[in-house]
Amino acid sequence: MTIVCRLDEIEAGTAKKVVVDGVAVALVRIDNDVYAIGDVCSHANVSLSTGGEVWCEEKQLECPKHGSAFSLITGLPNTFPATQPVAVFDARVVDGAVHVSAKGSAS
Repeated sequence: MTIVCRLDEIEAGTAKKVVVDGVAVALVRIDNDVYAIGDVCSHANVSLSTGGEVWCEEKQLECPKHGSAFSLITGLPNTFPATQPVAVFDARVVDGAVHVSAKGSAS
């Protein structure tokens, strides 16, 4: 696990891009929980954390280009046009610091 930022650096209900071992990761904060998924939309080469809308109740991050929404739990797209998942990373908050695993998994 790599420390990528402090929890208070991510506003609740927003996404932040970080790089973990050369991989772009979108961190999403919902209340005091943090989720980490691949930052590049599987449909278009677009950053999910830059302008993507966070759906807190559904735990999803929407691509700002075409509107595909990706589950923060599984990485699976819940809306078209994306049909392929993005990687999901293990994220934890320890003593106010956000830790993210270097390896992701795709569902």
